[in-house]
Amino acid sequence: MAGFFIIFVLRKMKREYPSELKELRKKISKADTAIPNQRLVFKKQFSFSILPVEEQLEIWHYIWNTSGDYLPKTHASFFLETLLKKKEHLVYSWDIIKQWQDTADMWMYCDSLSKIYTKILEHNPDEIYSTLKGWNTSADPWKRRQSVVSLLYYARTKKQFLPYKKIIPLIENLLHDEEYYVQKGVGWSLREVYNVYPEETWNFMLKNHKHIHSIAFSAATEKLPSNRKEELKSLRKNH
Repeated sequence: MAGFFIIFVLRKMKREYPSELKELRKKISKADTAIPNQRLVFKKQFSFSILPVEEQLEIWHYIWNTSGDYLPKTHASFFLETLLKKKEHLVYSWDIIKQWQDTADMWMYCDSLSKIYTKILEHNPDEIYSTLKGWNTSADPWKRRQSVVSLLYYARTKKQFLPYKKIIPLIENLLHDEEYYVQKGVGWSLREVYNVYPEETWNFMLKNHKHIHSIAFSAATEKLPSNRKEELKSLRKNH
């Protein structure tokens, strides 16, 4: 089944879907741009919503890569969310949707994909971790951000976690990154890894207190116990 799904999608991936994109734009334009209202538009479905999942994926892949607009891409991410409880389709969509990161050049695009990627990571940790590890040293700052945010996204949404020793090297590698949104991702990831591995992460923060960027620090410490947060602040102040 896996092989059939991938071959089917890749074989037809060169097809174009301008009429489906036009339909999407028309329905989007009839609603307010607020995300809750756009979710209502999506729930009403489109003419192509009755197609098999693999064909819908092909259409959304076209829309993501050609629309160039925020709302069409947002609807593509809504489609991916419908796969979250469909393990088979979710896992086998990876070869296609990992390409979406190539054009995720805003934090909202990046984070909508993080929600999906982190769930696939639970089902297929070796392959997805390998990709995240490659993105961790990419020249593309959004891939670097993705490489750490997808490790945990919001830890409360996950049932299985990578070992601490696999998570922390990717975060540590970006401590000195100069990009603002990469640092926001570092802080986010430190906060979430603390929720899963509190003592190991606390020791990491103590050891690297002077290396954690100020942009990352606020996010990394927002959920820390107040005594620990003050201890880190005091250590940083002395440096």
